[in-house]
Amino acid sequence: MRRGTLRRGRKADPGEAQDPRNPQDLARDPQDLARDPLDPAQVSRVRAVLALGGVPASELPDGVQQVRLKLLERAAGGREAPRDVSAWAAVVASNWAMDYHRARRRQERLGERLASLRTESHAVEEAKVLSMTVAKGLDELTDTQRQVVVLRFYSDLSVRAIAERLGVPEGTVKSRLHGAVRALRARLHEDEVV
Repeated sequence: MRRGTLRRGRKADPGEAQDPRNPQDLARDPQDLARDPLDPAQVSRVRAVLALGGVPASELPDGVQQVRLKLLERAAGGREAPRDVSAWAAVVASNWAMDYHRARRRQERLGERLASLRTESHAVEEAKVLSMTVAKGLDELTDTQRQVVVLRFYSDLSVRAIAERLGVPEGTVKSRLHGAVRALRARLHEDEVV
C-alpha cells in the first residue's frame, strides 16, 4: 500500500505523512489539480509503453495526456489512488495504444469505403453516358442495321440464327453488323465516350 493512502476502515496514524498525490486531496484542492499527477519517471515509462505499442512520436504527448486525465478523473471521482501508479499508468497507456490503432483502422476502412463509393458512382455515371450514346447511335442506324445489332448483342443470337430468323444469307447479316458497329464506334468517338 502506498504511503498516505487510506484504506476504508483504517484510521490514519498520526505520525504517518500524508502523500501529496492522494486523489482525495487532489479533488479537494483546485490548486493541486494544476500539478502533474505523474512524475517525470512515470511520464517516461508511459511514453515508452506508447512507443512500444506502435503509437507515432507525434501522438505520444496526446497519449501521456490521456493517462494523466484518467488519473485525475479517478481522483475527482473519489476513488483511491492506484497502489502502483507507474504500473497503472503503463496499463492505461497500453490500452490507449490499442484504442489508437483501432480508431486508425476504423478511419482507414471508412476512407476505403468512401473511395469505393466514389469509384462505383463514377463507373455508374460512365455507364449511363455510354448507354445514352449507344441509344442515340442506334437511332441513327438504318432499320436493317438496328435489327441485326439488337438481335446479335441484345438477344445474343448467333449470325446463323439471325440469318434464319430474317430469311437472309449469313453474309448479309455479317455485312449489316459490320456497317452498324462501324457507325456506332464512330458515334462513340465523336461524342468522346471511348
